[in-house]
This record gives sequence, C-alpha cells and structure tokens, in this order.
Amino acid sequence: MEHAKITPTTEDYLRTIFVLGEDMNPVIAARVADEMGVSPSTMVVTLRRLQSQGYLRVERRKEIHLTAKGRRVAEGILRRHFLTERLLTDVLGMDWVKAHQEAHRLEHAISAEVEERLTKLLNNPSTCPHGNPIPGKEIPNGAKKSSPLSHVPEGREVVLQRITEGGERDSRLLGFMQKHQLVPGARVTVLEVAPSLGIMNLKVGREEFALGIEAAKKLRVLDA
Repeated sequence: MEHAKITPTTEDYLRTIFVLGEDMNPVIAARVADEMGVSPSTMVVTLRRLQSQGYLRVERRKEIHLTAKGRRVAEGILRRHFLTERLLTDVLGMDWVKAHQEAHRLEHAISAEVEERLTKLLNNPSTCPHGNPIPGKEIPNGAKKSSPLSHVPEGREVVLQRITEGGERDSRLLGFMQKHQLVPGARVTVLEVAPSLGIMNLKVGREEFALGIEAAKKLRVLDA
C-alpha cells in the first residue's frame, strides 16, 4: 500500500533512477534531470527531498542509489506499468507504442486490489510485452546472462530477450522494432557492424535492415 501514500511525481523520479541503473553506468543528477525534463536546480531540490524521506542516498561521488524503501516504490510502479501494458496489448489489442504511453497515464491510479485482480486476469505474467521481468516474478532464462545487442560481433546469431525500460520510452524505437518483428524471442543475425557509421546490419527472418548502435545498446540478447 506504500505507493498510495506518495505522489505520482515521486514515483516517476524513483522509477527513473531505478531504470537508469540498468545500464550499469553511475546514476547522477544530470542524467535523471535529463530523463525527467527538469532543470538542475529543480533536480537538486528534489534529490534533497527524496533523501530526507529515506528513498535514496547520494554518495560522495554524487552517485545516486535507491534505498530499500525507494526500490520498493520503484518496483511497485514498474509492476503496475507492466501489468497495464499486458492488459492493453493482450486483452485490448493495442500496439506496443500506444500501450506504453497509455500505461504511463494509468499506472499511478491502480490500487493494490486492482493490481491483484489484473495479475489473475492475465494469468500471472512474468514479463511485460517487451520482455522485461515484472518485479516480484521469477526472471525467465534467469540462469542465462543477457548482453546488449551492440556487443554482438558480426556473424553471430542471438535471441532477443528484452527491450530495456529505457528503450521502451523511445516510441520511435518501439515502432521500428514492431515493424521489423524485432520482438522478444526473435532470432537475430548480426550481418555487419559499422562503428564509423554508427549502425549494425541485422537479419530477422528473411528481412535485412540497419539499426543504430546506440539503439542496439537498449536491447538485451541471449546466445541462440
């Protein structure tokens, strides 16, 4: 019930910090401010407030880390977001892009009771439509370590596991992936890597296409 006691804005900040931590780079105020679209001064004030409320701590190198309390809130809002995406895609037939956008609008209004009923209605899903594990569930292929698609060398075939939550926020990337059937479970062959051009040439099924290396960093894959 903790998520009912805090504001949607606070939930968004904590979720953003949690998601930025996915890419293994230090989470600092400038990165969070950029993702949230706020000024540095607003970010400083917000960090102080969240730290005083026990949701996070700022280390000496200005790296931001969620506390156990902050992590619970972040995982809770992500869980409700992912369940809502499942409802919109699996039951209502929405595409990836619209489902993600609508889920962001609806996630803050979902109560604990509705969340529980959604879970049952959807047969207790383990991932969102984009392959991200729903907090509180066992991670599919948990014994296997995934890696960014951008790290895969030429000639290697891999299986797309998921799009990071950071990647989900890029509506153009979601639309591109859906168009080219670059979805979780798809077998992807890396035909060519051109760092100087910033692109990778890929093959999914019979289709060949180019994907930016920066975008490929947001996709996680497993060995085929």
